Amino acid sequence: MQSLEQLLTIMKQLRDPVNGCEWDRVQTFDSIKNHTLEETYEVLHAIDQKDFNELKNELGDLLFQIVFYSEMANEQQHFNFDDVCQTLANKLTRRHPHIFGNGESKVDWEILKQQERNQKHQYSILDDIPSSQPALMRAEKIQKRCASVGFDWDELSPVIEKVKEEINEVFVEINQPIPIQDKIEEEMGDLLFAVVNLVRHLGLKSEQTLNKANQKFERRFRQVESHFKHKGQQLYDITLDEMEQAWQEIKLSEQRNRKS
Repeated sequence: MQSLEQLLTIMKQLRDPVNGCEWDRVQTFDSIKNHTLEETYEVLHAIDQKDFNELKNELGDLLFQIVFYSEMANEQQHFNFDDVCQTLANKLTRRHPHIFGNGESKVDWEILKQQERNQKHQYSILDDIPSSQPALMRAEKIQKRCASVGFDWDELSPVIEKVKEEINEVFVEINQPIPIQDKIEEEMGDLLFAVVNLVRHLGLKSEQTLNKANQKFERRFRQVESHFKHKGQQLYDITLDEMEQAWQEIKLSEQRNRKS
């Protein structure tokens, strides 16, 4: 724990109002939020790349964010880093009674979490879902929370039908004599929400699923670029039909390679 104590000491020195770092000592909770998000994504990127040396570095940067928030909270006499650790230890112990408690072999996580929410006197089961979460993750969280109290389909068929229904409603708004952008946006939102629900029912994660689709599209489009570059052609001079033909050839090549 010596390294942790050293880190906390360094943080106090950086925040010292007289001798601290000019940048660190003027930061606030709001001013470093974007840095926290950036560091989180860099951790995830290192995991995706299986670069464990970089992961070590990025986890350190993310830990620094937690230490930073804790020190600012300590300055305002809200809590300190030790309180954060103790709160986490208490939560982990409470949520694993089958390990640390009465030896129960089966734990209903949603009931345990609901009990915690009741102790916080929350009005709604949705109250503690952060509004700052990425939209796909938040939609999934909302759906999962509602499903925990029975507000969900227990079969796949109506979930698929809901997606089809939302697609039709998008077409209705698009084909209006005078399309209204706000209504189109609303129906597109409903469609995205329904698709997230379908992904969830299939046992997948929306954010991860879309990320994989992004990576696949990027990989194929880079090959399209390379295809025409080797011919000495610029994409700006290529027709859509030509690019589509190259895209389909690349797609077929990938499919053949997977089968071989």
